[in-house]
Amino acid sequence: MVIKLDGELFSVFSKEHIAPGKGRAFVQAKLRNLKSGRLIDHRFRSNDSVEQTLLSNVEMEYLYNSGNEFFFMNQETFEQVPLTQEVLGDALSYLVPNLAVRVQLHEGQPVGVELPGSVVLQVVETEPGIKGAAAQAQSKPAKMETGLVVQVPYFIEEGEKIRVDTFEGNYMERMK
Repeated sequence: MVIKLDGELFSVFSKEHIAPGKGRAFVQAKLRNLKSGRLIDHRFRSNDSVEQTLLSNVEMEYLYNSGNEFFFMNQETFEQVPLTQEVLGDALSYLVPNLAVRVQLHEGQPVGVELPGSVVLQVVETEPGIKGAAAQAQSKPAKMETGLVVQVPYFIEEGEKIRVDTFEGNYMERMK
């Protein structure tokens, strides 16, 4: 759900209804600013009103970047659309060429992207593996091709491809 709050667009990241023993119930929500990508906490009281905003989604494919602009191609019209770092926010850490995403539009203007649930990224920098580490539940940091740092098991080596959860930014599995 996307809402308008203080003139800015926010997607509802999480919400929790809280009914304290004394006083009135309220909803504590984590909201992601669609322009800056920042997460904020906001408390909604029972008398607060919220304006829900509808977004249209367009299937696009990430092509390349040039400076601060990242180019996406509309899958239906083949039109190329540039998006800035501010619009993309945290999604930058998961963008690899040919990745299919949904670009969210508000009144024809891009306000964000919806990533797939996971992406395959290549490990470009990590410590060497340790023999017999597969039996242990330890992890080490690994830098991906996009600059994202992910905790991976010790048996992961440089050059390998791994699947990364785009919601949490966690290692999922090694790709063959």
